[in-house]
Amino acid sequence: MRHTILILLFCFSNCFSWAQVPHRKAADVRHVMADAYWDMWNDSLQEAIDHNIDRYRKANATIKLPNVKPGTMIRVEQQTHSFIFGGNIFVYGQLSTPEMNRRYEQTFGTLFNAATIPFYWKTLEPEQGKPRFEASSPYVFRRPPTDPIVDFCQQKGIMTKGHAIIYGLRLHGHPVWMPENRDVMDSLFQAHIRTLALRYSDKVKLWDVVNEPIDQANRGLMPDDYTFKCFQWARHYFPSSVQLNINDVDLHSGVDLHRRYAELTRNLLYRGAKIDHIGIEMHIFDPMEAADIAQGKDPYISPALLQDKLDCLKTTDLPIHVSEVTVCAPDTTENGKLVQAVIARNLYRFWFGYPTVEGITWWNVVDGGGALGEPSYSGIYDRNMNEKPVYAVLDELINKEWKTSFATRLGKDRTLTFRGFRGKYLLTWKERQGRERHREFNLE
Repeated sequence: MRHTILILLFCFSNCFSWAQVPHRKAADVRHVMADAYWDMWNDSLQEAIDHNIDRYRKANATIKLPNVKPGTMIRVEQQTHSFIFGGNIFVYGQLSTPEMNRRYEQTFGTLFNAATIPFYWKTLEPEQGKPRFEASSPYVFRRPPTDPIVDFCQQKGIMTKGHAIIYGLRLHGHPVWMPENRDVMDSLFQAHIRTLALRYSDKVKLWDVVNEPIDQANRGLMPDDYTFKCFQWARHYFPSSVQLNINDVDLHSGVDLHRRYAELTRNLLYRGAKIDHIGIEMHIFDPMEAADIAQGKDPYISPALLQDKLDCLKTTDLPIHVSEVTVCAPDTTENGKLVQAVIARNLYRFWFGYPTVEGITWWNVVDGGGALGEPSYSGIYDRNMNEKPVYAVLDELINKEWKTSFATRLGKDRTLTFRGFRGKYLLTWKERQGRERHREFNLE
């Protein structure tokens, strides 16, 4: 079999010594996931996913090395992904010890190549005219000052995404001082976009311009046609190199909003809005939902339904960013942690194999790092920053299975050819005198 079951080993005290976290059915994981789950995520589907990953995430490379002697050993190492593997960085500097904060920071640049930074206006500017940009700003849980995060990401070469400039849900997104006069709100929205553009135009490369504009129920008073206006203002104030995104709709939901979302986005594009990505969410917040998924009882996790929703968004002709991913464990047992890991592995493989998906972002990185009402154990780390099985799953996929690295001898034609995952590469070889040489290239 070309693609074998991946074996990930974890040592668990007081339970069992070793466990598998596969992406397909295996006899020794039946105690974790029911047969009904594997009936949906069956071998035929897994083979199709393998095919799609090879087709859409890899490219053929042809590198000529005219000055290198045939037979020279060439080391080929992929340095970065062109695909976005992100996480939100909402508790930056807010964990209980310096060591925990250090481990949290190390997650970005090793596991994740992108960070979603919290720019929620309600907590960014709780007092009008006094935005919390600088490090000395007052403490707010899950809303650290933005300047230090941006600086940190720049230093580590991490792609940054601002989330979100305008939030469609007034209760969660707007400062308490926001007036109800729609004309005044218009001018404030425009000024806010201009402020962010001036301060971060050369630093933050992606922005969710409007977050969750679809469902107007319980939204509160909002300016007329505010979504289109915000994209027009963003287009005016931000450099053309900055990507402007829209974000909405939970894939794991019984409320069918994805078609309305696609229609709204197509309408915005038709009217001239600059939208570079369409963001889609996947929040499995409820532990009981995770338990139902493990038993094959949750219809919303069906690959066929997920495919249908992505196909609908594909009609916008925009790249898709699975922008907020929450996978809660059904409980805190070791088996519960494995359920979380299996669900996450299959979802990541599914999305990575979809042709127009260009990014996946894990939402709450640490247990207990969610908003009020979100699960306390949906992280890839536990509360003490110990890695959970889901961390090992993502690390194995992102840094091993989906990265191309090998060594080969240069042929007589002095041309190196291979098929690898898209991203930035480094070639290394030694000259006859023993001096090491390098060459970088991008495989797109």
